[in-house]
Amino acid sequence: MKVRIGGDASADEASAIAGALARHLDTSVEVYAGGDSPAATADPPETAYPLDDELGPTDREAKLREEIADILEGGPEKYRNRLSEQGKLFVRDRLDLWFDGESDGDSTDGAASTDGEASGVLFEDGKFANFDSWHPDSPEVDAEEATDRNRLPADGLITGAAEFEGRKVHFMANDFTVKAGSMARRGVEKFLRMQQRALKNGKPVLYLMDSSGGRIDQQTGFFANREGIGKYYYNHSMLSGRVPQICVLYGPCIAGAAYTPVFADFTVMVEGMSAMAIASPRMVEMVTGEKIEMQDLGGARVHAEESGSADLVARDEEHARELVAELITYLPDVAGEKPPKSETVPPKYSPDGIDELIPESPNRPYDVHDLLDRIADAESVFELKSDYGTEIVTAFARIDGRPVGVVANQPAQRSGAIFPDAAEKAAEFIWTCDAYEIPLLYLCDTPGFMAGSQVERDAILEKGKKFIYATSSATVPKQTVVVRKAYGAGIYAMGGPAYDPESIIALPSGEIGIMGPEAAINAVYANKLNEIDDPEERRKREAELREEYREDIDAHRMASEVVIDEIVPPSDLRAELAGRFAFYESVEKSLPEKKHGTVL
Repeated sequence: MKVRIGGDASADEASAIAGALARHLDTSVEVYAGGDSPAATADPPETAYPLDDELGPTDREAKLREEIADILEGGPEKYRNRLSEQGKLFVRDRLDLWFDGESDGDSTDGAASTDGEASGVLFEDGKFANFDSWHPDSPEVDAEEATDRNRLPADGLITGAAEFEGRKVHFMANDFTVKAGSMARRGVEKFLRMQQRALKNGKPVLYLMDSSGGRIDQQTGFFANREGIGKYYYNHSMLSGRVPQICVLYGPCIAGAAYTPVFADFTVMVEGMSAMAIASPRMVEMVTGEKIEMQDLGGARVHAEESGSADLVARDEEHARELVAELITYLPDVAGEKPPKSETVPPKYSPDGIDELIPESPNRPYDVHDLLDRIADAESVFELKSDYGTEIVTAFARIDGRPVGVVANQPAQRSGAIFPDAAEKAAEFIWTCDAYEIPLLYLCDTPGFMAGSQVERDAILEKGKKFIYATSSATVPKQTVVVRKAYGAGIYAMGGPAYDPESIIALPSGEIGIMGPEAAINAVYANKLNEIDDPEERRKREAELREEYREDIDAHRMASEVVIDEIVPPSDLRAELAGRFAFYESVEKSLPEKKHGTVL
């Protein structure tokens, strides 16, 4: 760089200017003071701002590091020692597992990690929360009265940011050694700040929950306040559909603590360890007289099979991490982004076997997982709520490397009829996929919504309405395959022609009708058939009518009437879907201008 200054500048002034510019701009400088030759030159130093080796940390920093090390040790030692009996990791070791990818091998002995903090943790907020109430270094604490029993490091709740499987995430984690992971004013403040920052920052949130609820003896400081625990669920609601919220439970989460898992987009429970309930067994007995164990009240089996609140059940802590590591590969960081693609992988089994897999008779069962194994990329099918509402399979998968959300009737379960729990599960899954720009694939093979007094009591109409509403409102690309039977309102909920799919295609086994052949013949021709006295002649006439009806509803008739877009050879189904999802990847849809619908 060449710089000209006034001709009356001295050599010292020219040299000072050259040196300053070289250091500041990190480039060689020539300074001219009126003549054609440089009055001074300077090159940038090897280190722009060299360290002074005589300076270093003082006792002040050493004391701070001692305090931080003490905080990282967690709650009272006796509670840390009990963790191994419960099969739990100490919370700092849990962070090692999540954000280093493995535990340190001594993870259940109650000791903190050797390096104190997981290397994948980018930063932590609020280590010193509630410091003045317990630490002997605080001027508020009498050093002689500061005992191990009174320890409240980080106020029992850790928040920060970390790198997880190559993705930046916000996280929170309860420290069960601090008053059983209970929540109080400073910890609540940290939780709320983390949520509010995630809302602005647009990064996924991991909730590693192990909390007994709020600290009842301190409730005036955080329970009903505008910025108290109640604000958790307001923030959850604001974050819903904005960024993925994933919650993993590591112990009994009671009362307010139980709402975070159900507000999250995805909830993972650990078998034999996790539980969540609106009240503890002791409180249940006091209020209702019912005696019940925690696992029977709200354990993993209850919420995976009966309530549907658990999306996934892990065998242990390591498995929980593995499940979330796989789950996050299907999700974007924030709403509006496309989900991440992967390399194309051939399906587990050849699509050539699809035709033989699908039975000719509409009432014969088969497992729809076998169909998915011939459509989706190998090992990419990631099912959610597999033990709840089993008449429908909801799963993430990849087709040609693209994530899709699969809603598939399961003929192996009650012929694929849609029961209330299955309808609710499907509606919530569709809603989530739509929020995070995950295209939808419907695999329709259903006799329709189940009928009967029990399903009416179980709200089949209400939950069926939600299913249809979710399909109607989804603006992501949708592809519908009529695999076999598509009877009654089942075809409406399953992305039928009226529900704005980008394509509706059928296999040659496909049928679309108000009802199946047997029901239709019984409804229309029952009286005429009863007039035929000869049983053999009656059976023959019934079979003829059944075949006539099936011809009227089969895929060829639907294609001829342009009800469907195409009949696809089963062996070509995967390639057909891959091409259609790729073509419609950037399709634009909109909903009518309104505040929101009234269907929840």
